[in-house]
Amino acid sequence: MENFQKLKELILSAETDATAFFEKGNKAAGTRLRNALQQSKTLAQELRAEVTAKKNSGK
Repeated sequence: MENFQKLKELILSAETDATAFFEKGNKAAGTRLRNALQQSKTLAQELRAEVTAKKNSGK
């Protein structure tokens, strides 16, 4: 559940950069957004592994 919370926080924090990039054309915000998306991908993969492990353990 900890990784799920981290993922939610990361997406929420990236919203400002997404707005700055798409609405204002701020290229630096685009770089920060891409970084946040890469981090979210990594966290999502870790979360998937946790879910699979818990499902397969039968608990």
